[in-house]
Amino acid sequence: MRILLTGAAGFVGPHFAETLRRACGHSVELIATDKYASPHPILGTVHPLDVADRSGVELALKRWSPTHVVNLAGIAAPQEASGAPVLAWRVHVEGALNIARAIMERAPACALIHVGSGLAYGESANAHTVIAEQALFAPTDTYGVTKAAADLALGALSQQGLKCVRMRPFNHTGAGQSEAFVIPAFAMQIARIEQGKMPPVMRVGNLDAERDFLDVRDVADAYVRALRDSLDPGVAFNVASGIPRRIADVLDQLLALSPAKIEIEADPARSRPSDLPRVVGDARCLRERLGWSPKHGFEETLSVVLNDCRARASKMAAST
Repeated sequence: MRILLTGAAGFVGPHFAETLRRACGHSVELIATDKYASPHPILGTVHPLDVADRSGVELALKRWSPTHVVNLAGIAAPQEASGAPVLAWRVHVEGALNIARAIMERAPACALIHVGSGLAYGESANAHTVIAEQALFAPTDTYGVTKAAADLALGALSQQGLKCVRMRPFNHTGAGQSEAFVIPAFAMQIARIEQGKMPPVMRVGNLDAERDFLDVRDVADAYVRALRDSLDPGVAFNVASGIPRRIADVLDQLLALSPAKIEIEADPARSRPSDLPRVVGDARCLRERLGWSPKHGFEETLSVVLNDCRARASKMAAST
């Protein structure tokens, strides 16, 4: 296999590369690409590729002749997409279509593993205890609607010959994730408090929402399994734990991992008005078809994130 990985230098890319190497060893060639290319300690050489540039995508397919493309390119956080809607449409939708069309025109035997999002379901979460792949897309923000549009477009192209598997991950976290996401946002505040870099008061948003969290390493494992299997064109898989976790309980678990005595204060600026009360995914299809199941316990994941944030906080302090 020769795999072209887009968006490689983001949060998930290095975890995917490590999981792939453990699963396949030296029998696979990974070509890492990203809009902002630079040498990476895990990925090695990262080649420049902007998925919104159709000619650049076509040249990449011609240059490397991949057997598979794994598309991780995207704007990571929903609030960032809302702040840059034109860019979100270009990257999430035009970028995905550029890859798909280049494959169909130049490498029709190539398979595409496209990473969308469980947030495409949006308000359908209010009608389902757990969300299966058959639930309607009803996105509530720019991030969700652009992810939904790309997913639907690729599904239609699969009817025209595109070999595409659509992955729909729900919340996931792990080492290296930015503070734009709730768990590292909590963990980084705890780390700074422990190191005396801020007062022992955490400012938090909505703690009542329930979300479905996975370890990023388990998500990467799902992508690798989809990559290695021969799947029907257009098939879609939720990547989820199926377990609702109240944000307040997640915070309590993180606080229990710290020796610091920390007070909690509500911060209205951190509460998103579009929050859905409960978003939980059903990954039954992924389990049954690919034999996937999460391997990392949630407390282990929280410990990994907190230790990563401690290391990052120390590094930032040393550089100032």
